[in-house]
Amino acid sequence: MRSVLRYAAAAAALAVIGAGCASKAPSSGGTASGGKKEFVIGYAQSNNAEPYRAQLNLQLKYFVKQHPGLKLLPISDAHQSSATQVSQVQSFIQQKVDVLIVSPNEPAPLTAAVQQACQAKIPVIILDRSVNTDCYTSFIGGDNYEIGKKAGEEAARELPNGGNVVELRGILSDQPQIDRDKGFRDAIAANPKIKIIAGREAKWLKDDAVPVMQQWLSRYPKIDLVYGHNDPMALGAYLAAKAQHREGQIKFIGIDGLAIPDGGIRAVQLGELSSTFVYPTAAKEAAETADAIAHGRPVPKKQVLHTTQVTKDNAADLYKQYDMSGKAGG
Repeated sequence: MRSVLRYAAAAAALAVIGAGCASKAPSSGGTASGGKKEFVIGYAQSNNAEPYRAQLNLQLKYFVKQHPGLKLLPISDAHQSSATQVSQVQSFIQQKVDVLIVSPNEPAPLTAAVQQACQAKIPVIILDRSVNTDCYTSFIGGDNYEIGKKAGEEAARELPNGGNVVELRGILSDQPQIDRDKGFRDAIAANPKIKIIAGREAKWLKDDAVPVMQQWLSRYPKIDLVYGHNDPMALGAYLAAKAQHREGQIKFIGIDGLAIPDGGIRAVQLGELSSTFVYPTAAKEAAETADAIAHGRPVPKKQVLHTTQVTKDNAADLYKQYDMSGKAGG
C-alpha cells in the first residue's frame, strides 16, 4: 500500500505535464553536430542483477564508445524498485542530460517520470519495456508476443501427445511478461492435450525460480515441460529438478539466448535447456539512435528487433555470432 501511495503521489505531482508533451534534441548547443563537445546520455536501468540487463549495460558502454562525441553517464540501477527508478530518472532530468534511455521496471509508475523528461525537451529512448505514454522519441525492443508464440510452438513440438507444463513468469505488470504469456498460450491452444498446470511470478530471477520449482516438483508427480519467461528462471527450474534427479524427465524452454558462459545459448549446448530464443539487448541500436539524435537525424518511433531460435544444431554458430566477450567484457 505504501508503494501504491508513493506512485500515486508521484503521478499527481507530475499531472500538470499532460499527455501531449513531445521530446526533441536540445535546440541550442544540444547536439554533437552543433559544436557541443559531448552529447551526454543517462541510462535508467531496471535491475542490474539480471544477466540480460548486465550484458545490456556492458554492450551499451561498448557501442556508445564507437560514436565520438557521445558520453554515457554511470548507469543507474533501480534494483527492481519502481520508486527508486522514478527518482533516478528525475535525477537525470535535473542533470540536464541530452538524451535519456529508460528500461522501465514497470509501465505505470514510470510513465509520469518519462513525461517529465519529455516536458523538459529531453529525447527519451525506451528499451524493451513499455510506458503508458507515446511522448518518447523511440522505442526499441523485441516482439515479445512473437517470441512467446515461438516458444509455444516449440513446446507443441516437444509434446506432440500432450503433457503438463509449468510456467515461470516475469514481473506480472511488465508488458514483456504479459506478451510472452499470451503468445505461448495462443500457440499451445492448437493441442488441447497440453495443459499449463501451474504458473507463478519469479520476477525474472534464477534465485526466485528455484524454490517455486521445488514446490511444484513436490506437488506434481508429472511435469513434462517448463516454460521460463527468461533463461535464468528456466535454469533455476533445471537446477531444482536436477537436485531431485528429475531433470531427464522434463524439457526446459527459456528466452534471452545470451552468448555468455552461464547464458541460454551455452545451456542449450550443454543440454540443460532444450531451446531458447535470442532476445536482442538493443544496445547497438540504442547507441545508434542516440548518435542520430545528437546529429539531428530522424529516428524511427518504433524499432522492433527480430529473434532467432537456439537449438543444439545452431547453438555453437550463434554463440560465435553474438559473443562480445572480447569487446564488451561480457
